[in-house]
Amino acid sequence: MVAITPDSPIQAVFGSHHKKRKLAEEGLGLATVGDLLRHFPRRYVAATELSEVATPVVGEQLTIVGEVRSCESASFFGGNRRQFRTTVRLRTDGPDFSVTLFSPYQGLADRHEAEFRPGSRAVFTGKAKQFRGSWQLDQPHGFALDGAEAASMSKLMPVYPLTAKLYSWDLQKVVAAALDLVTGVPDVFTPELRERYELLGVMQALRWIHAPDEWSQLGAAQKRFRFEEALVLQLTLARRRAAHRAQGARSRAGRPGGLLAAFDERLPFELTGGQREIGELVAEELARDHPMNRLLQGEVGSGKTLVALRAMLQVVDSGGQAALLAPTEVLAQQHHRSISAMLGDLAQGGMLGGAAEATSVVLLTGSMGRAARQEAMLRIVTGEAGIVIGTHALLEDRVEFADLGLVVVDEQHRFGVEQRAALTDKAGTPPHVLVMTATPIPRTVAMTVFGDLETSVLAELPAGRAPIQTNVVPLADQPSWIERVWQRVREEVEKGHQVYVVCPRISGDSGEEGETDQVDLDEEGAEIAPPKRSLAAVEDVHEELAAGPLRGLRTAVLHGRLAPDEKDRTMRAFAAGDVDVLVSTTVIEVGVDVHNATMMVLLDADRFGVSQLHQLRGRVGRGGLPGLCLLVSHAELGSPARDRLDAVASTTDGFELSRVDLEQRREGDVLGASQSGFRSGLVTLRVLRDEKTIVRAREAAEALLSEDPALAQAPELADAVAEVERSAASGFMEKG
Repeated sequence: MVAITPDSPIQAVFGSHHKKRKLAEEGLGLATVGDLLRHFPRRYVAATELSEVATPVVGEQLTIVGEVRSCESASFFGGNRRQFRTTVRLRTDGPDFSVTLFSPYQGLADRHEAEFRPGSRAVFTGKAKQFRGSWQLDQPHGFALDGAEAASMSKLMPVYPLTAKLYSWDLQKVVAAALDLVTGVPDVFTPELRERYELLGVMQALRWIHAPDEWSQLGAAQKRFRFEEALVLQLTLARRRAAHRAQGARSRAGRPGGLLAAFDERLPFELTGGQREIGELVAEELARDHPMNRLLQGEVGSGKTLVALRAMLQVVDSGGQAALLAPTEVLAQQHHRSISAMLGDLAQGGMLGGAAEATSVVLLTGSMGRAARQEAMLRIVTGEAGIVIGTHALLEDRVEFADLGLVVVDEQHRFGVEQRAALTDKAGTPPHVLVMTATPIPRTVAMTVFGDLETSVLAELPAGRAPIQTNVVPLADQPSWIERVWQRVREEVEKGHQVYVVCPRISGDSGEEGETDQVDLDEEGAEIAPPKRSLAAVEDVHEELAAGPLRGLRTAVLHGRLAPDEKDRTMRAFAAGDVDVLVSTTVIEVGVDVHNATMMVLLDADRFGVSQLHQLRGRVGRGGLPGLCLLVSHAELGSPARDRLDAVASTTDGFELSRVDLEQRREGDVLGASQSGFRSGLVTLRVLRDEKTIVRAREAAEALLSEDPALAQAPELADAVAEVERSAASGFMEKG
């Protein structure tokens, strides 16, 4: 008999089940026995207890244990043939469920009735749906828990991440066979390390995570695998940090009496305590001979851009250039206008009327005309432009810098690690990097907890920021309330203020820029399809409002399909007060600063993520006037989408909301380019749940590397770290 090892193909344990094996290979990406053993259950169902199903969600994939109340078969004609329908009614620790099984002949229907006897227990999986007020499982699959099918099952049945037509019990049988046959499974922990950290050996942990008989066994197995994953990541990140510190960078210490000093003298207000403290820290790091790599977090309007501008001026004073990378043209243009305005004649270097110590501020975007682009690129490559502001256009190969000393990335979550690397690679020596975000989205929080970036927080808001009241408008319960929304808009305009109306789409077409990608997941990790209802679109909504409830008001539209000069004209008109109501997509999400805008209406608000909602409402209440944000939604009470809106309405604390976002959407790929969403690069870890494990692993990693930098005493652990370092994801992180 051929020995089965973790490197053996999974066909070695699937045997004759070719269809199931193909589903596992193609649907789940499981190629080897090792992949199969590391495909851990998502959760567990106690076979001895009725399942708790508090509030089912239509479309949610459920696995439930229930007591059979009744089981009845009936015949019907389908396709000119007599067929049979067996209805099983289940009692759970929650609502009752009906399960319908179809049979092509009488004998199978009889077997169903014999298997699912009233009073027995059964387990079923399927998608929740409602029919005439009762809950059902659509496309069900299951078996009785006192039959032959259940004899080999553990008391805690694993529920795995799955693909269509592959069930948890299919995988459970194959995994059990693999655990009986496999040899040579490597353990990253030596006996000494297992004793030090009180961990199970790898084989015992694998048996207990796939087939636990009690919760304590499961807990011990999860503890081992979570710590293993955290430690390997922490060792990788610790070595990255050491390599980053070892890189040489040019000191950008600035100079007395230069551009920064002139700018500070002209500031018409006092810096907040946080701006001063973080500014001093950034100034000190810019002066060092290894690159700064800092994340600046702060609420919308906390003054992050001012901190970044002062850092850029210090670099210019040192003879270098600074680049600010913005995610949209609207934001890049806004930054260019606001920074040029803040600098005044200090931004007119080489121009008549410019200050003696002035520099030049250049804008580069993809939509600029050829002549304007060439002029901007010439000023960048010659070094005439001390501050360069742009979009993805800055990443093009043709754009060259004379001496790039600082890269500032605004709204960090909009850029993949490779994109940031494309900009930092334009420097002769590694540049200093400052990334900014107003709401830490999942990946940012993950990177912060894992310690890959040094972190600063601007907690206080400058004077002049007013409170924002946020309310959910639940059209599923109160459809008539939409009329009051538009009345409220008119009232705000009559006070002399302005209003944003934000839609997830541009027009009735699907798939265009501006549509959000918020995804809700069921307990099995599958997507819950939103109701099939057309989402609000800018062009349609504008037409309806202008001809209906907002007739007579000055309205305008703004979205990504407009020509750049038209977008700029519209934003300028709104900023000047010439437009009362701006109907827009999310292009106004960041950076747009109109002090007279006091109200925002977000249509189909459930289609936006928590981070987006918080960013969007930060556009109002910026001029000392109280802000109002209305989240209009058809989401049902108790659904994940409605929970998300209620969370946003309950707090304006961006850091609290980032935790909500993280809990709902998972971390994103911590080491890779993926920025957010449920396809997490983490297998057993969750950043919020396992913060203590992560902190403990970081301390362990530092201790291990101080004792044994090459990890020579733990060769399997060294191999695991090397594998991560070899991966493309780690390469992206190294560049970033």
